[in-house]
Amino acid sequence: WLNYPNNPTGAVADLDFFQRVVDLARRYEIAVCHDAAYTEVAFDGYQPPSFMQAEGAKEVGVEFHSLSKGYNMTGWRIGMVVGNATMVDALSRVKSNLDSGIPQAIQYAAVEALTGPQDSIKEQNARYQRRRDLVIDRLLSMGLSVTPPKGGLYIWARVPQGYTSVEFTDDLLEQVGVVVTPGVGYGGNGEGYVRLSLTIPDASLVKGLSRLAEWRDRKAGLGKSKSYLT
Repeated sequence: WLNYPNNPTGAVADLDFFQRVVDLARRYEIAVCHDAAYTEVAFDGYQPPSFMQAEGAKEVGVEFHSLSKGYNMTGWRIGMVVGNATMVDALSRVKSNLDSGIPQAIQYAAVEALTGPQDSIKEQNARYQRRRDLVIDRLLSMGLSVTPPKGGLYIWARVPQGYTSVEFTDDLLEQVGVVVTPGVGYGGNGEGYVRLSLTIPDASLVKGLSRLAEWRDRKAGLGKSKSYLT
């Protein structure tokens, strides 16, 4: 199972990587599933490639896509899958026995989203990129190690020295009322990191960043001591 741009890390994959995945899958008879839900959300002119662009991809796997990110249809539970015909047929059989299908109104809305003007995606990505740059600038000013993601809705940042991901998450919440997600919640390899979201409104994001600065100043002995939790 692959996911690029990745949640939670923001990592991206190039076409050469996907080609190597296809070669590996052929060699060991592995079925590949690529979750491409974040491919509409990209920054700095980057265009995420499709797994299906790799030669032979349809022989070994499928690619899932969702309208929840680029088209803001979160919770509407509509998407699509393309690729290996046998895998798609098997998925269709399983899905048809799990529920009675997507309501027609939602399907019509999805058609309009896909076939109508796409200006909103560009505008939305510009908004997310602006937020990304704000968050990256603040995290770097705090001395945290972070790489600006090329796509996706999240920032993956290393926690300060001396903290676990849960300890840092708890401290931010208790001291300044800022919520981040501990990386260990995504598996053991996520320890030492936290995930921040770019989906909150600008005003809330600016407030949160100001509180991060307050947390930094407190740790440096420059700020007042006060808990946001009562």
